[in-house]
Amino acid sequence: MPAHPPAPQSSPSRGKGRPRAFDRAQALHKALEVFWRRGYAPASVAELCAAMCIKPPSLYATFGNKAALFLEALRYYERTYWDAPARRFQEEPDVYAAVERFFQDAARILLSPHTPCGCMVVLAAVNIAESETAIIAAVRELRQATQTMFADRLRRAVQEGQLPPHTPLEPLAGALNTLLEGLSLQTRNDLSLSALSDIAGLAVRLLPPRASATDR
Repeated sequence: MPAHPPAPQSSPSRGKGRPRAFDRAQALHKALEVFWRRGYAPASVAELCAAMCIKPPSLYATFGNKAALFLEALRYYERTYWDAPARRFQEEPDVYAAVERFFQDAARILLSPHTPCGCMVVLAAVNIAESETAIIAAVRELRQATQTMFADRLRRAVQEGQLPPHTPLEPLAGALNTLLEGLSLQTRNDLSLSALSDIAGLAVRLLPPRASATDR
C-alpha cells in the first residue's frame, strides 16, 4: 500500500537470454498477477516466466532472482496504484475529507479490473520463509510506512485544531491501517464495489468529532 519497499540491488545488464523488445512494466504487471494469485513462495520461476513470456535466463539477467523480482513488483504496484491516492490524502486540508476519500479510492483500487483484487502487500506476501529476510523486511516496512502516514496526517490535524488534542494518534492510525488491510481480505469474498465502499465509508467514523473551540 502507500509507500515503497527498499529498491533491490541493481540488476545485471541485458544478457543473452533477454529479448531485445522487452516491456519491463508489462512484465512486472504479469509477475504481480502470479504473485498475487499464488503467493510469493508457491510461485515458481517457471510460472513467472510463462506469464511474462520470457525464459529463465531473461528473468535472471533482468531482475537478478525471484526475490528481487518480487520486490520490484511490489514497488511497481505501489507506484502505479497507490502513489496518487497517498498524495491526495496528504494534500487534502480537511482530515475528515482526506480519510473518506482515501478509503473510497482504496475500495476502487482493490476491486479494479486492471489489477489483481486485494492488496499485493497483504495477500501476496504471506507465509514467507524466515530465510527470506529481504522480503520480510520490505513487507514489514511497507505496512509500517502506511501506518506512519496515517499517524502523521492525524498529528497534523491535531496541530491544526481539526482533531481534539487528546486524540490517541497511534491507536487510531493502527485502526485505520487495520481497516485498510481488512478491505484487502474482504475482496476474497467476491464483494461488489458498492459493498466494499460501504465498509470503506466507516473509516471516517473512527475519527473523533471535530475539535470544539474550547478544545483548541
